[in-house]
Amino acid sequence: MRGERGFTLLEVVVAFAIAAMALGIMFKAAAGGMLAVATAGRYEEAVSRAKSHLSAIGRDGPLSDTTNDGDDGGGYRWRVRIVTIGTVNPSGNGPVVAFLQPARRPTLYSVEVGISWTEAGKTREYLLQTQRLGNTAGDGNG
Repeated sequence: MRGERGFTLLEVVVAFAIAAMALGIMFKAAAGGMLAVATAGRYEEAVSRAKSHLSAIGRDGPLSDTTNDGDDGGGYRWRVRIVTIGTVNPSGNGPVVAFLQPARRPTLYSVEVGISWTEAGKTREYLLQTQRLGNTAGDGNG
């Protein structure tokens, strides 16, 4: 019966140590994957909120240079910044000038919507930038 032999205590301990290290690495990878999924979900929510804020710009009234911010709920904060890029100053009697109302001038605005939140001790932000065409009063007051 000398040919039948079991595992020694040392072999069993080494096998358990290797299994414990492998399980630890797998759990760490799984936790990292779950954190990545949660972060992706937060970014997706931020994109949706930014698009919502962007779609509201210009609906309530004319565009103007402004910066606003506030609490958006759910741990999110919003910031909207609108800056004039340039204004068409029509001169002469061309077809474009005849089409424009005398008191209004087409103006191009840079519009920036930012949504920020804190996650795992870090502040993250999604920034949506576009340009919008609006009107500026022709009296020079902007």
